Amino acid sequence: MSIDHYENFPVASRLLPKRLREPVEAIYAFARGADDVADEGEADAQTRLDQLAHYRAGLDAIEHGRPLPKNSLRPMFERLERKVREYALPLDPFRKLLSAFEQDVVKTRYADFDELIDYCQRSAAPVGRLLLHLYGVTDTASLQRADNICMALQLINFWQDVDIDLDKQRLYIPTEDLARFELTEQEIAAREVGPRWLALMSFQVERARNMMRQGAPLARDLPGRIGWELRFVIHGGLRVLERIEQVEYDVFRHRPTLSRPDWLWIAWRVLTQ
Repeated sequence: MSIDHYENFPVASRLLPKRLREPVEAIYAFARGADDVADEGEADAQTRLDQLAHYRAGLDAIEHGRPLPKNSLRPMFERLERKVREYALPLDPFRKLLSAFEQDVVKTRYADFDELIDYCQRSAAPVGRLLLHLYGVTDTASLQRADNICMALQLINFWQDVDIDLDKQRLYIPTEDLARFELTEQEIAAREVGPRWLALMSFQVERARNMMRQGAPLARDLPGRIGWELRFVIHGGLRVLERIEQVEYDVFRHRPTLSRPDWLWIAWRVLTQ
């Protein structure tokens, strides 16, 4: 999957067992669709929230065994309902995703890192937990490591997309960090790349890298294809951080992306580390 859209999460990869591709695609369709409602297009905030309410109504119908609402989302929810029943997927992670997307509509600034992590725990970690559920992995240590990997990927996406988020009037860099590095929002909006910006971004990149490393042992703990899949995800995220460093943190003019040579490099790392 491209690091470009529903950032950094693998979707129905060739490494996944064939039997799990359909439930993964059903999870992705829900997450991608709801995220697009919150992020894409020109709709106003209330319209977005009203549209996300349709997603919540669909989850409620699945939970209580009621007929699905008759709207454009029904085919997606029919597939999701089948997979929820077949794999006993918990609905709480889907609700957490929705709460994060709803928050994105109305909240554009974060006071501190704890507040940002609370968002990541709802916008990213539920995906990892759903995937672990499909593999029957439920122990606390594995879930925490999966959370760290997913939250790190979310942070990497934030630092990769500062420029894009500014155009949406959003800034995910915590206000306390701006103060710590003596930067103002006006300087960031001006796309200024000076010593203080470099220091701030170096700090954020290392923060995401450390979080990813905390979760990385999970890839060795999980057997078979899921372990290999996860190694590619981890090293893909770490490679994006390296790309941010290589452009000297000027993500305004050089959005870090992964090319074919990068994926060959990632494959080498996966096989040798």
